[in-house]
Amino acid sequence: MANVKKENNSNGGGMISGIIIVACITVGWLIWNFIMGAGSNFEGGVNTGHPLAGNYLAMVYKGGPIVPILLGCLLMVIVFSFERYFVISKASGKGSLDVFMKKVQSSINGGNIEEAIEACDKQQGSVANAIKSALVKYQDVKKEGFDSEQASEMIHKEIEEATSLEMPMLEKHMTILSTLVSLGTLAGLLGTVTGMIKAFGALASSGTPDQALLANGISEALINTATGISTSALAIIMYNLFTSKIDTLTYSIDEAGTAIVNTYRRYRGSLK
Repeated sequence: MANVKKENNSNGGGMISGIIIVACITVGWLIWNFIMGAGSNFEGGVNTGHPLAGNYLAMVYKGGPIVPILLGCLLMVIVFSFERYFVISKASGKGSLDVFMKKVQSSINGGNIEEAIEACDKQQGSVANAIKSALVKYQDVKKEGFDSEQASEMIHKEIEEATSLEMPMLEKHMTILSTLVSLGTLAGLLGTVTGMIKAFGALASSGTPDQALLANGISEALINTATGISTSALAIIMYNLFTSKIDTLTYSIDEAGTAIVNTYRRYRGSLK
């Protein structure tokens, strides 16, 4: 039953991700076609004319049909970054994670497990849930009277299971962000190549080269390069930021687990 539920959640999440991706590309095309391509941005009132002086929307529009794809990628980075921010913030809990960890560490080291559990209930979130599972297991093995090695193994196993349940939620959509790092660069490079093809096509024409076509081709290449680099740079920053936050959450869980195990070992040692 649990596997079926997990599979359904995975399928549902994949469908939502697909809808978001399609929606971002569609919105990117709408922005490119109707906002950047509005006639008011160009000389003569039509988007086939030259961009008005200093009108960057029109300049980007002249980047060609690769631009809406790049805009869609940029929107995806923004949307999934906001989604990851809220999810990871929720996983940290209601209060400051550092304050919570200090309080829990103090309670565990003092042998006050009930107080640590109460702190987890107040904090909530993925970290608190995983630590609470280990604390409850601590109480169970303490009642059963296991020796320190058996207890350590059981507590560590409980922490690993709790963490494995929480990690998929934290790492969800991180693959999309990492893919957008490369995809933004590659899409920008594709636009650069198509722009240079047009530029060299203008040079290859018989007689005097078409200077307007040459300039448009070079402009298209540079616009796509700049847009692709911007998209990839933002994706790299957000991916590394969220990866760092996830590592911090995982480290907090491991640190608390070690403290719980050491507390139990001291407890068993005091009985001898």
